[in-house]
Amino acid sequence: MKVYLLLMLMAALMSFVITPAVRVIGVRGRVYTPRRKRDMHREPIPKLGGVAMAAAVLGGLCIAGTIPFLDGIFMNPDPIRGLLVALLIIIVVGVADDLWDLHWTMKLAGQVSAGLMVALGGIRVEAMPVGWIPVGNEAAQIILTVFVVVLTMNAFNFIDGLDGLAAGVAVIGGSAFFLYSYLLTRTINAYDYSNMATMLMALLVGACAGFLPHNFQPARIFMGEVGALLIGLLMATAAVAVTADVGALAGFRFRNVPAYMPILLPLAVMLLPLLDLLMAVIRRTARRSSPFSADRGHIHHKLVDGGYTHRQAVLLLYLWAFVVAYGVVALNYFRSDVVLIVIGVALVAMLVLTLWPWIVRRLYYRKLRQLRAARAAKTAQLLDAEQASVTKTEQRRVTRERQ
Repeated sequence: MKVYLLLMLMAALMSFVITPAVRVIGVRGRVYTPRRKRDMHREPIPKLGGVAMAAAVLGGLCIAGTIPFLDGIFMNPDPIRGLLVALLIIIVVGVADDLWDLHWTMKLAGQVSAGLMVALGGIRVEAMPVGWIPVGNEAAQIILTVFVVVLTMNAFNFIDGLDGLAAGVAVIGGSAFFLYSYLLTRTINAYDYSNMATMLMALLVGACAGFLPHNFQPARIFMGEVGALLIGLLMATAAVAVTADVGALAGFRFRNVPAYMPILLPLAVMLLPLLDLLMAVIRRTARRSSPFSADRGHIHHKLVDGGYTHRQAVLLLYLWAFVVAYGVVALNYFRSDVVLIVIGVALVAMLVLTLWPWIVRRLYYRKLRQLRAARAAKTAQLLDAEQASVTKTEQRRVTRERQ
C-alpha cells in the first residue's frame, strides 16, 4: 500500500506543479473555452489542464517502472506500451480539439484508436463479468474493449461542465476503485501485490487531486478534452484489467469477494457520467441532432437551473459519487444486509436533498395559491356582503315609497 500511496502522492505533486505552467501557455496562446449559452463561467478561462494531468500520469509510469515492488506489472511490456500509445493518441487528439474544435467524427476516431491500442497491447475483456461467460474470440475481445474505452471516455467528457466536477468525481470514484483493487489483489495473490488496475487508479487519483485545486470553483484552468479523455481511458483500462485479474475463478469464488463486484464497482464509479451520457443521447436523438452535439441539458445544468449555486451543485454530485462508489465497495467487506439498509437510507436522503429546491418551490407556489384563493374568497365575501347591504337598502327605499 505504501508504494501505491507514494506513487499517488508523486502524481499529485507533479500535476499540481505542472498545471500553472500549462495555464501560462494556455493564456499566452489564447487557448480559451469560448463563451457559450450553456457555459457557467463568465470570464475566458484557458484550457489544456489535461496536459498537466497526462504529464503527471506519464511521469508516474516512469517512476513506477523503477520500483522493484511493481516489477510484476512491467514483466510483460506489451500492455504498458499499448497504454502509452493510447495516452499519446488522446493527448494529440485532445490538444487538437482544444485548439481547433475538431468535428465529432475525428474525436471518435481518436477514441477508437486509443481503445484499439489498449486492446492490442493485451488488456482485453476476456470474460463477461456477469456469469463469467468467457469471450474466446479475439476479435470480440478487442471490440468489447474498444467499446468500453470509448463509452467511458464520452461519459466523463459529458460531465465535465462545472468547475472541478469531472476531476472530483474521478478522485472519489477512483479512490474507491483503488481501494477495492488493492484489497482484491491481496486476496487473490498472497505473494505479489503488484497490480495494473491498482497502479492506474493511484496515478489517476493523484493526477486529478493535484489538478483539482486549480480547477475547483472558481476555476483558473479547465482540463479540456485531454483531461476528460485521460480519465475515461484510465478508468476503462483499469476496469478491463480487473476483470482479467479475477480470471482464476476457483480462487476467486471461495474467498470473500462477490463475483459481481468487478462489473458492479466500475458501473457504480461511473454511474453519474453514464447516466448523464444516456440521458444526453436520448435527449439529442429525440430532437434529431447528433448525440455529440452540445446543449444545456446535463444533470449539473439542471441542478444549477433548479436553484443550487455552482459550488453546491458540484458538492452535491460529489456526495452522490461517494455514496454510490463507497457503498458498493462496502458490500464486499461488511454484512450486505446492513450495508444495503445504510445505502438505501443514504440514497433516499440524497434524493430529497437533490430535489429540495424543487420541493421548496412547489411548497411556495402551493402556499401562494392558497393565499390567493383565500384572498379571492375574502374579496368575494366582501362583495357579497356589500351587495347584500345594497339590496337591503334598496328594499327599505322601495318600502318607504310604497308607504
